[in-house]
Amino acid sequence: MKLSGCSAVVTGGASGLGEATARALAAEGVKVAIFDMNAEKGEAVAASIGGVFCNVNVTSDESVDAGFAKARAAIGQERILINCAGTGNAAKTAGRSRETGEIKHFPLDAFNMIIQINLVGTFRCVAKSAAGMLTLEPLEDGERGAIVNTASVAAEDGQMGQAAYSASKGGVVGMTLPIARDLMSEGIRVNTILPGIFNTPLMNNAPQNVKDALAASVPFPKRLGNPSEYASLAVEMCRNSYFNGEDVRIDGAIRMSPR
Repeated sequence: MKLSGCSAVVTGGASGLGEATARALAAEGVKVAIFDMNAEKGEAVAASIGGVFCNVNVTSDESVDAGFAKARAAIGQERILINCAGTGNAAKTAGRSRETGEIKHFPLDAFNMIIQINLVGTFRCVAKSAAGMLTLEPLEDGERGAIVNTASVAAEDGQMGQAAYSASKGGVVGMTLPIARDLMSEGIRVNTILPGIFNTPLMNNAPQNVKDALAASVPFPKRLGNPSEYASLAVEMCRNSYFNGEDVRIDGAIRMSPR
């Protein structure tokens, strides 16, 4: 796919992996709309790349619909969708409190929240974006668009306390090929990236000794991933028209330990 002149939507584009991807796409001549809930950062990133910011909560049909309407009015129907919006939490499925010995289980509302954001929110944006892409005239090879979703290595080797997060990301992996097959006759490709441990704003909140230990656990290179490395893969998945239906780890060969 020739990227220059295309339009794109990047969810979670105000920071981290999403911001890096929005900037990388803009550098390729793509007009970018950022979906995020952080208006201050989102507006700043959008302004710096000549894009548009849309305040969007991916768990809401109305919010996502309004975001696509605003983005399309500003930059046209997107041919590219990159889903980076997501979050995580941690709690054992069941266990005892260290302080009191009280037996507790993973709060189901907290489990459902992660599924709604990471899995249902991703599918919501995919379905609505794909419906819009169907209105586009096909490019060479009949191509209409490209979608890249974000899972995690936790989809395959989740750690203790990550039942909800791993389930949500495993769902993103699991739906990649069926969606690619759903959309194959319309010329829309779908791929998923499974990042390992990346140097994102969330990771920046961790103590330095924790970050150093995580970096040392990566086989090679022994460091955290840079968001630009994720962005490079996302851009290639869009550019390379034979890239379809794939789930690709980018993790320095790490395999997560139980804890």
